[in-house]
Amino acid sequence: MNAEQYVNAVARKVKCGKDRKNEIKKQLMADIETRMDQGEQPEEIISRLGTAQEMADGFNETIPVNERKRYARNKALKILLSLCAALVLLIAAAYWMLPKGTEIEKSDYFDKEQVEAAMKETVELFDAGDSDSLLENAIPEMEPYLTPEAVAEIKEQISEDWGERQQFGTVYMSEVEQKNTHFAVGEIMVTYENISVVYRLTYDEEMRLAGLYIR
Repeated sequence: MNAEQYVNAVARKVKCGKDRKNEIKKQLMADIETRMDQGEQPEEIISRLGTAQEMADGFNETIPVNERKRYARNKALKILLSLCAALVLLIAAAYWMLPKGTEIEKSDYFDKEQVEAAMKETVELFDAGDSDSLLENAIPEMEPYLTPEAVAEIKEQISEDWGERQQFGTVYMSEVEQKNTHFAVGEIMVTYENISVVYRLTYDEEMRLAGLYIR
């Protein structure tokens, strides 16, 4: 530790205001420089002065009680303000990450009729087991869930015998924004001969399939 580092370390531990800290730093540095001019080495001087904490304790004993209390209050206030700022940033980050939904009719990114057509096409491709076409219209992250094996497994988990598709039900959809990215999310009930299934489908801004959930 050189002289400047030592002086700064002492000042950080002195419980007083900025002006007094600067006075202490000047006083201590002047004392060290005087001894250096007399031929002493910085290491020897610092060793004789004691640790930064010991030196700071000596200065703290000379500081009025009121000033030390004011320093403690200001330090606590700074910590509180830092915590509040961190909390605000955390809340802002959480808000940014959480999905926020709006009506699809008010969307600047999606057309209601186009989304509905895409949903029905996805269902038709899923019914046909056309994994290649599903993958062509999906984001890369969906690939593991759209292989022929994955599609067959999903169907079997719902029912071993769906039967032929009978009709599409009403489509419900909305736009969801998450992390400044927009998605169209829709649900549709599809009736088959032996079962009724609800599809929840998600599309990105390029109308690529970005989510598939069936119940």
